[in-house]
Amino acid sequence: MERWFAERRKSKLFEMADRQMTLAIDTVIELEKSITAALNGNKEEAKASFEKLSTIEHEIDELRRMIFEELTRGSLRSKDREDIMHLVKRLDELADHVKDASRAVILLLEAYVPKEMWKQFVKTAKDLVECATTLRKAIENLGTNPEKAMDLAKQIDVIEGKVDEKYLTSKAMLLRHSKETDAATIMLLKDLIEEMEHVADACDDTADYVRILTVSRESP
Repeated sequence: MERWFAERRKSKLFEMADRQMTLAIDTVIELEKSITAALNGNKEEAKASFEKLSTIEHEIDELRRMIFEELTRGSLRSKDREDIMHLVKRLDELADHVKDASRAVILLLEAYVPKEMWKQFVKTAKDLVECATTLRKAIENLGTNPEKAMDLAKQIDVIEGKVDEKYLTSKAMLLRHSKETDAATIMLLKDLIEEMEHVADACDDTADYVRILTVSRESP
């Protein structure tokens, strides 16, 4: 009976961790939708994506709490427990940066933002979606195909490099439009640019940990 409960707890834990991973990626998708709506002048759609993102982020927080509670009950090896904790924390940080970026988007809906900047932000957001979905595939392959997980984690480095390039382009655009933009809007634009960069960094940091896990699990 004790073993049965342990297996049930383990299954529940992995289900919650998988759910958190899916939701973290969903936040990135909603951010991209919100920015695309802003580009198209659809404020209500942008706000709807923000509301959905906020709901998802709240569920992620709840899942993190529940996962940590399950981990303290100790049905996993200490190494596996530590690995899950690290992944959960990193995915939570990623979602936090997405939420901060989306807040800036909502505030910018009431400001003048040059269309070329919104277009640039959409390009960056699409890269972030690619980064997050690739990360999910890497984590999914950790236990079954470590070599593929490693390859996918390396792909994230390439995607993160594209985001870095767009980050510099966005900063240059901000400087170019600074004379025609008020100080408050400049601050919000800067926040959005920085937070999207942080999302990519969080994704890449998690990919680095995936690489560490693939090596450690292959070691005797």
